[in-house]
Amino acid sequence: MTHPYSRRDFLKTASVATLGALAAGYPRRSSAVEQNEIQPPKATADTVIVLWMGGGMAHTETFDPKRYTPFEKGMPSSAFLSTFPSITTAVDGIKFSQGLEKTAAVMDRGTLIRSYTAGDLGFILHSRHQYHWHTGYAPPQTVAAPHIGAVIARTLGPLNPVVPAFINIGQRFDVGEGEELKAFTTAGFLGSEHGPFNIPFPDEAADSVRPPKGMTPARFENREKFYRRLLAGSPIAHYGSNYQQESLLRSLDNAYRLLDSPAAKAFDLSQEPLENVRKYVPDYEPGRRFNATQDRFGAKYEEQMVGRFGLGCLLARRLTEVGARYIEVTTEYIPFLNWDTHENGHARAAAMKKQIDAPLSQLVLDLEERGLLNRTLIILASEFSRDALIEGKPDKVVKDQVEVPDKIEDAKFYGMHRHFTDAGCVLLFGGGIKRGHLHGITAEERPCKTLENRVTIEDLHASIYRAVGMSPRLAYETEKRPFYVTRDGEGKPIDDLFA
Repeated sequence: MTHPYSRRDFLKTASVATLGALAAGYPRRSSAVEQNEIQPPKATADTVIVLWMGGGMAHTETFDPKRYTPFEKGMPSSAFLSTFPSITTAVDGIKFSQGLEKTAAVMDRGTLIRSYTAGDLGFILHSRHQYHWHTGYAPPQTVAAPHIGAVIARTLGPLNPVVPAFINIGQRFDVGEGEELKAFTTAGFLGSEHGPFNIPFPDEAADSVRPPKGMTPARFENREKFYRRLLAGSPIAHYGSNYQQESLLRSLDNAYRLLDSPAAKAFDLSQEPLENVRKYVPDYEPGRRFNATQDRFGAKYEEQMVGRFGLGCLLARRLTEVGARYIEVTTEYIPFLNWDTHENGHARAAAMKKQIDAPLSQLVLDLEERGLLNRTLIILASEFSRDALIEGKPDKVVKDQVEVPDKIEDAKFYGMHRHFTDAGCVLLFGGGIKRGHLHGITAEERPCKTLENRVTIEDLHASIYRAVGMSPRLAYETEKRPFYVTRDGEGKPIDDLFA
């Protein structure tokens, strides 16, 4: 068993890597790699939208249903594989779990991967696996590894020069494990200008592209100048290289330019017709807020979250229309909430499917109607899956983090509570991806592990890079050595995913 790697260890190594990023110079493409550079693939997508199911989305409860057993008091915990019955989709032979009916109706536009396998990182820590998924590298790293959105932004640049190339929607960093999430939600050594434009609350996105209420243009300009002076005395000025200082200033210039651009209207959801909003959030009412944090464990919280993710997907559609390059919308990772179903697994999964079903399907339909789906790659993914009994993989079991009784007397134990890494689902639409296609097979009985066409993060990233016209062997030089966009340049695009 691998020695546990704690949150404290994570933060220590992340802090060291961040200081290293400040000192990093201009991230040139590695000359050693370019000498052997293969011809980059022809791009099939201009924009990438990642819909992030943070917390561990159980494959057997969503897109890979198994034998259904309804709850019965006193039932063995080993008796069920899925806690929802399966439903048909628009594709013969592919079934989803109950609660995903709208997404099932658009499955004929996409590809379903059922064989994604999370990395073997030892003791399972959500933020470590999310770091691994988003950077392609397992922490700790000696350099500040850039987020995949930053890599795409740095390599391809913005589609629209006034729209941030990398936009991150829905995740706060003042909740549990927020500091750990910050460790990978950056551009790392690539420079601040390629980092995320963060929008925690999509219904407040318009506020992020206009001066604060009541502030005159002159006062706003003076404050911006004062902030630049403050930067001169900040740690980045003391420790940072000239490139990193200039990159941060360029990020300020980019944000300032957006304020006066017509593209800023895309951030204002009040400009969207009410009937369109209700396609993403069926019970939406004008003036309703989705950013409250009270009663987080009750029905009020779940109701708010349904609307928040839906508005995030609507915002992603609007930003795609004005030329955003990489957009991520998350259901938000908060320990013990949302997809982090350590208890009440069945009830939480039902609530989460209600959150994602209408927005996901409507995003596909809206982009298709506007002629944008073919050049937009949508990816729905999670850091790993879940099982009622197994922690880790059947052949690499790690220490249990949840107590599960042998017999279930309370409905809160009915569901998937442990972290399962030997299978998981990734759903893909648009961007050159096959339509109505299934990739990978998992076992029908526990352990419901991958049997065929295993997909690793290296190959998944390589496939995303292929879609946008990037080589998986592309590398940037930092600390006098190449840092590849897939681990050691070994990622291989999965040809079977592409039309």
